[in-house]
Amino acid sequence: MSLTQHSGIMVPEVFFADLRARAPGENTIQKIRNLFDRAGFPEIIEKSAPTAIKLHFGEWGNDSYINPVFVRQVVDKVKLAAGRPFLTDSNTLYRGSRSNAVDHLITAIEHGFDFSVAGAPLIIADGLTGKNYRKVGIPGNHFKSVLISGDIADAPSMVVLSHFKGHEVAGFGGAIKNLAMGCAPPAGKQQQHSARVMNVEGRCVGCGKCVEVCPRHAIGLESGISRIRREECIGCFECMTVCPEHAIDVDWTTEIPVFIERMVEYALGAASSKAGRLGFINFLLHITPDCDCVPWSDPAIVPDIGILASRDPVAIDAASYDLVNASQGIAGSLLKTGLEKGADKFKGMRSQTDSFRQIAYAEKIGLGSSKYRLIRI
Repeated sequence: MSLTQHSGIMVPEVFFADLRARAPGENTIQKIRNLFDRAGFPEIIEKSAPTAIKLHFGEWGNDSYINPVFVRQVVDKVKLAAGRPFLTDSNTLYRGSRSNAVDHLITAIEHGFDFSVAGAPLIIADGLTGKNYRKVGIPGNHFKSVLISGDIADAPSMVVLSHFKGHEVAGFGGAIKNLAMGCAPPAGKQQQHSARVMNVEGRCVGCGKCVEVCPRHAIGLESGISRIRREECIGCFECMTVCPEHAIDVDWTTEIPVFIERMVEYALGAASSKAGRLGFINFLLHITPDCDCVPWSDPAIVPDIGILASRDPVAIDAASYDLVNASQGIAGSLLKTGLEKGADKFKGMRSQTDSFRQIAYAEKIGLGSSKYRLIRI
């Protein structure tokens, strides 16, 4: 890992490229290629072996996923480092356009991630129906072993590409969440989603949208009001995401901190077998309020910032978090408060979230460092 001594402490380096360009050599494509080299990613690639390029292909209807042309630059650099890249993700827990490998691949190709554009084959890492996974031991507080999608676990090296954005429950989604949820099969995702939801009946208008998205059919309409059967709920939060009246809630004090910790422990499991062979790139572009799992893309909450690269998943998320909060919020977006520079943009959207918790807990269990040195290139 690339480290710099700062105040007597060795801290990870996070390389940053903004989006200003006044000459051909300053375009975004070249900046991605430069970030790959400056962050030392050629060193992590296992020669002549498969290299997983982990990303999110976007739910059908979403358009804020990473540009396939940007992904192609990483693919080409892996090839130059003598790796054999493949693009990959895992199937979803919820019902949608990526819940099995066939639909998942169709969605990826429709979004531009075919070989002619991205330059690498597509492999859904947990197989046709999410049953291909490996059990990985970890020294966690909630888990002693986690389930990691088989083709991700088997790849000797991996470059994780993350669209940094908000999240309904975790506060934000970046490298840590991409490792955790993105590298787990549906059974592993279910283990992470420990929280249970409850219906706030006074706001429910009986639209039935929550019934349509529930992957376990745990919600039904009774007398025109949605009812959640708590014993069947797996806490995937899809109902919360689609409810137009915000009538569904969770116990933020007791259940969500546990959810975040379980998620972070899964990230540790995904990273544990690839010590020294992991690289992370965060794209701080079109920073939307929601995960790319939703079938829409709401306007950005801050202007585009740039792209970061690091070999430490915690440091790159900490830097991304700080850069978003240092930005001026965009009026008319989901931001309700905190538009000024320096304010917490994630609490400005959802006051109950504690987005920094995932960074703090990740550092506590040894996934990486919340301290970093930002190096502009």
